[in-house]
Amino acid sequence: MHGTGGQHEGQALQEQQTPTVKWAPRRLYIGTSPHQNVNVKQATNVLELIEFFAKHRRPATLAEISKHFDWPRSSTFNLLGTLAGRGYLYEPHARGAYYPSPLWLVLLQKVERAEPIPEQFRALLRALAERTGETAVLAATSGNQALVIDVVESPHAIRYTAKLGKIIPLHVTATGRALLSRLTPSDRASVLRRATFERYTPTTLMSVDAVEREIQRSLQRGWFEGDAEYTLDLGGVAMPLMVPHRNFALLVAGPMFRIKNRSEEFVKIMAVEIAQHLGDLVSGETKRNVPGAG
Repeated sequence: MHGTGGQHEGQALQEQQTPTVKWAPRRLYIGTSPHQNVNVKQATNVLELIEFFAKHRRPATLAEISKHFDWPRSSTFNLLGTLAGRGYLYEPHARGAYYPSPLWLVLLQKVERAEPIPEQFRALLRALAERTGETAVLAATSGNQALVIDVVESPHAIRYTAKLGKIIPLHVTATGRALLSRLTPSDRASVLRRATFERYTPTTLMSVDAVEREIQRSLQRGWFEGDAEYTLDLGGVAMPLMVPHRNFALLVAGPMFRIKNRSEEFVKIMAVEIAQHLGDLVSGETKRNVPGAG
């Protein structure tokens, strides 16, 4: 959240729960989902290197990269040499400074074209941010985490922020619980059994039973609400969206001092905008069970 201290910058998926509803749960295979704490050093180094170039946006020498990350020169040499040998890095000025090649973009475009996020979702997020004045987020499941895959931030200086690629434990926020509600009871129980119940704020749910009760309460109510369970002073309304073969959750979130008591207003706005922007793309069950939709 800009303009305030808030823990977990932009991660405060202190989302308020949104209409999950009585949909037939989708069966997912959970058994081999990557654990959030898995950290393969070589893979991490490659990702950090790409993030480095994205931030600095200029070629960098082996010495600069080694110094920046405090990596041994030999390890840096091997990593750069491997990536250059596969065509992922090149030397644009032929002076020993490396930069990512267009090969990254080519491959990512192929991946995106094979399983694109529907364009209507971007327009939906923009409409929600404009009508509510708060940040609108699209999230999906990644193992035991909720993953932010698109976001349109509030125009306010003090706002909920969420970076693309941000991950948050599923059980901690309304968005995560909206996604959990789409699993079969057995798969949901499997995820929750592996969850780490850490107290982030005074309102964090601290047991499997507490999370399951909140999910059932939200399903009956028709939407999910967050109450500063992950980040202090941040809340929102979340709603699961059933797109053919894919599950998303939609969130509208902001600082509690501004959104408190606006949950039902957000639900109605979300229902209208989902119907307008997604139409037949979302499951008929989604529209039937969201208050005010259809």
